[in-house]
Amino acid sequence: LVRRLGAIELSSTPVSVPPERAAEALAATVRADGLGMFPLSDAARRLLDRLAFLRSRLGEPWPDVAAADPAVWLRPELDALAGGTPAGRVDLYPALQRLLPWPEAAHMEELAPERLAVPSGSRPRVDYDEGRPVVRVKLQECFGLAESPTCAGVPVQFRLLSPAGRDLAITDDLASFWSGPYAQVRAEMRGRYPKHPWPEDPWSAPATARTKRRM
Repeated sequence: LVRRLGAIELSSTPVSVPPERAAEALAATVRADGLGMFPLSDAARRLLDRLAFLRSRLGEPWPDVAAADPAVWLRPELDALAGGTPAGRVDLYPALQRLLPWPEAAHMEELAPERLAVPSGSRPRVDYDEGRPVVRVKLQECFGLAESPTCAGVPVQFRLLSPAGRDLAITDDLASFWSGPYAQVRAEMRGRYPKHPWPEDPWSAPATARTKRRM
């Protein structure tokens, strides 16, 4: 509270804002500006990306996070902020979990899995930050995988990597890749990475993340 005489400030007194009003003001900020005040953890960011993907593919009941009322789904977190908790200590992952629709959420791992098993036995992460499922995995780990799996009806895009982890090919149609472009990749890479398998027949070759010596 500030008392003035014209342009002269006579006195000022701090005014405490009730937590309820502070939470309402924070909710209004989220409505206007989104979730920018919160530093998202990796887990929260990945869940947010998966929800956005499912919403874009399947619609209701998967939530539109931007349109959801923060005064409802973010209430515990807004109350914590209003009570003095720094935004950096507020984890949005539990709040995003509260937005999951039930019973549909029981099928989330089937529709938009966090990881995908490949023939080598590894389980690389599936990223959804580009609006579609993307897996980054070494090419040799996918030998024998004839068709690209799908997430919510969308073929997984494979970023097939060299033994050094560099992009060799990008495809969402593995059958076409093995039948065509793979031959050129093999011709170019077998001399550069002779310790790693580059079979003529990728359909029946054993998938591996190891060198030929360790297979």
